[in-house]
Amino acid sequence: MTDEPTSVSNEFSGGDSEVVVQAGTVHGGIHVHGPGRSFPPPRQLPYGVPGFVNRVNELTGLDGLHPRPADEHGDGPAVVTAITGGPGVGKTALALHWAHRVRRHFVDGDLYIDMRGYNSGNALGPEQALTSFLRALGVEADRIPIDEQECAALFRSMVYGKKILIFIDNVSSVKQIRQVIPASRSSLVLITSRNRLSGLVAREGAARVTLDVLSLQESVRLLREVIGPSRVDAEPEAARRVAQLCGCLPLALRVVGERAAGRSLLSLDELVDELVQEQDFLDALADREDELSDVRAVFSWSYRALPEESRRAFRLLGLHEGKVLCVDSAAALLAVTPAVARRRLGELADVHLLQETARDRYRMHDLLRSYAVELLSAEEPREERTRAVRRVLTWYLLSADAGRKAILPRSRSLHLVPAGDQVRPVERFDEAADAMRWFDTERENLLAALRQAVAWGQYDIAWMLPVVASGFFELGAHWSDWKHVHELGLDAARLVGNRLGEAFNLMCLGDVHWRSRAYDLAVDDYGRAAEISRGIDDLWTLGFSLRGLGLVSLEQGDPGAEAHFEAALAVFREHGDRRGEGMCLLSLAECARGRDEHAEAAALCRRALGIFRATGDRWSEAWGALPLADSLSELGELRDAEDHLGRALAVFGEFTDRRSEASVLGRLGDVSSARGEPDAARRFWTQAAALYEELGDESADVLRRRAEDVTVPGSGEEDDGGRAG
Repeated sequence: MTDEPTSVSNEFSGGDSEVVVQAGTVHGGIHVHGPGRSFPPPRQLPYGVPGFVNRVNELTGLDGLHPRPADEHGDGPAVVTAITGGPGVGKTALALHWAHRVRRHFVDGDLYIDMRGYNSGNALGPEQALTSFLRALGVEADRIPIDEQECAALFRSMVYGKKILIFIDNVSSVKQIRQVIPASRSSLVLITSRNRLSGLVAREGAARVTLDVLSLQESVRLLREVIGPSRVDAEPEAARRVAQLCGCLPLALRVVGERAAGRSLLSLDELVDELVQEQDFLDALADREDELSDVRAVFSWSYRALPEESRRAFRLLGLHEGKVLCVDSAAALLAVTPAVARRRLGELADVHLLQETARDRYRMHDLLRSYAVELLSAEEPREERTRAVRRVLTWYLLSADAGRKAILPRSRSLHLVPAGDQVRPVERFDEAADAMRWFDTERENLLAALRQAVAWGQYDIAWMLPVVASGFFELGAHWSDWKHVHELGLDAARLVGNRLGEAFNLMCLGDVHWRSRAYDLAVDDYGRAAEISRGIDDLWTLGFSLRGLGLVSLEQGDPGAEAHFEAALAVFREHGDRRGEGMCLLSLAECARGRDEHAEAAALCRRALGIFRATGDRWSEAWGALPLADSLSELGELRDAEDHLGRALAVFGEFTDRRSEASVLGRLGDVSSARGEPDAARRFWTQAAALYEELGDESADVLRRRAEDVTVPGSGEEDDGGRAG
């Protein structure tokens, strides 16, 4: 089939499928059921702030800015609204509250992403936002381009004419989001930012709502909501003074209110005295005018009331640069057990210094994180800060490696940094699916950890983390992230002169460029990786680098491909790497098929399958069944070909590898046609076409036409019995 790749990458890629195979001994009777998948409209808006009050004028203004999307027609840019204002004024709370009010009008769904524009160098880029949205809209991973411009074009095509609400939170610059704004007036884009985003107003015609602190009256209403109306109404003057001491900032008001609510015997007059004393204490230290100036006293008052263990936990949590932290990563950071970490996090959430987003998962507001880092610099020595960062980075490294063992058990292992007594990483995942779910949850944290490793000079972890996590990024088709992590890993390895790390990351970059058809770059990466690995006697990396050169040559029709595969095969045999040996045999079989030497190709494939079977590598065994079936079909051994394909289809279903499933189904159609079974051929080709269509592969059209052209014997027309493509 012309749509099939001539080989597979150094690991493997996956997907998911609803195709079900019913097969017994598999002698001619394989039945496939698999209706095309349909995706429900995405509904990604987070929960709004409980007890939202005030902002009546702003809500009325938002309601009046735009007609309902159902009333919008015609081309043009999406309707864009930017809510801007200083930190802590409640931009996200207002935007979420209003978005929930109007989301019912957007029948095609709502999308949400936090761009983290003010999170110490960990801001997301437009390509990450586009990838996230495309996945939410049901675009298959293999169909999402690596190139940012192509990704933006696909996103615009996906949302054109649809009624979608797109909420983009914490934007630091127009550059972050310009590519994410669709050219369709039926969509509405809601943005929050501390900046004025003047370029967005000028070029995209965005309507801007500037949010200020609450009025005194609104601040008191918020205190009534959090503390309770009876206590606030009993001391109205004191309540107003509390609001003034909080700078009328919603975040500060909630911090004060949550703690006051837990101290029922504290009068508001006494609360005022405590806040004033705190302010006097800070004023005696320094007169600072910065983003914390309005809230530092409130944060300090709440922080200093905590026991020392919780205060230290708050300080150290400022070092976690991920968007959301979990109990286990916090335990590593704090050097405590998960049970103790859970208790500390709960104590901080109780006083509103953390927000619990899900069970055992928490996030810290940017202002609170800035305050924690400020305290950390003043109260923790540099050595302890570095040790804490090292602990949490080690947790991510070792946990990712546990996932690698689950999804790619025969992949290369490294001698990683030791965990030590204070780090308890995930030791193992029971299933590959469990590891992939963990990665989906922690992916952004892994990226943040890698950048932090570079920033803090933890270069050994910085080059190892991309290597152990590479399979996650490839299998999840996070193409731009996959490339980015190995570029960082390569730089880190070079900084410390680690030749193994340099070769390994170069080889992985070769895989990235091979998959994206950037063949010149792939050849350069594989070539340099081979040169370095040969010099340090790293036969594993050398073998896969040589095989990578063969993959590129094979794709380009270069007769030198076979020499690369033979060289790689010799290396793997010397190294005793059975999987590498088997993969090279499959590649050599492809070369033999290209010379029409099908008996030799089949023999090579059978040897490869024997290796995979002996090592328990079920996915590779299933993959090897495809070229074996091709050669068997050419030799007229159709029943044997069908048996191998049936077993492979079942395995790919278990691994949720949808592209490979489509490949098998197309081949089963070919075999059925050659056996004179037009109805079966039509079913298989139709199923394959449906899967390829979902993957955005043009092979769908070829197979659909072939299915439509199938004729039943005796109808006066002939079925050509040829192969698809």
